[in-house]
Amino acid sequence: MPTQPILVVGATGKTGSRVATKLEEKGADVRRGSRNSETPFDWGNPATWAPALSGAAKAYVTYFPDLAFPGAVEKLEAFTKVAAASGLKHIVLLSGRGEHHARLGEEVVRASGIPFTIVRSAWFAQNFSEGYLRDPILAGVLPMPGGDIAEPIINIDDIADVAVAALMKEGHEGELYEVTGPRLMTFAEMADVLANATGRPIQHIPISFEDFHTNVAQAGGDFVADVFTAIARETLDGRNAHTCDGVERALGRKPRDFTEFATAAASWGVWNNAA
Repeated sequence: MPTQPILVVGATGKTGSRVATKLEEKGADVRRGSRNSETPFDWGNPATWAPALSGAAKAYVTYFPDLAFPGAVEKLEAFTKVAAASGLKHIVLLSGRGEHHARLGEEVVRASGIPFTIVRSAWFAQNFSEGYLRDPILAGVLPMPGGDIAEPIINIDDIADVAVAALMKEGHEGELYEVTGPRLMTFAEMADVLANATGRPIQHIPISFEDFHTNVAQAGGDFVADVFTAIARETLDGRNAHTCDGVERALGRKPRDFTEFATAAASWGVWNNAA
């Protein structure tokens, strides 16, 4: 077990919070990196990077809000230079399947000189319970573009388990784990599973990418909508319509099924109006 701290960049995010908690449960010394943490980390403020990295042995790195945002790859490259100078021994990067800019970010990490593990992830199941799709689910609808394109949606807990294994155990350096769920599902099929789990009707509504942009802009503004719509256009074209064995290779077990996620989330009340 590392005796030096493990830095978790994005420790308040969907994956980072889980990675930090799971590491702490295993007895690791975790340094939670976020804008308001005890040792602040802010992608927009490079002056925070070196203090957050100081003395850390390893790091789990996510870029907020996404590697597709303008300037993200350049900031990641600058970060790896600071990390290398600080003596970081291992970096675990969260990447995205089928995203051009995510691949550029992967290459930055590969070229950094720091031992690395890349976790290239499918679409998050928790987008329905913790993200921008929770409110539509509460309203009984699932408005998504992409038509009948299927996605091997993944439970974030599997992503966190892979990242923790890479940070805590030997044998993961230099690996690329493309992590997906165990099966392909259309958004209509996901809506059916969510309806069964919640006990109320949920209807998939196929929408255009233009309407998707409008929906995201209402929640996060035009700039965010521009980027996420570009990602949706790029990835919901069938390129990701296949499963991969990253979870099994990293952990020696099958990934969790979407039905398991939906049943558990419903039992926790995440789709109750008062949640």
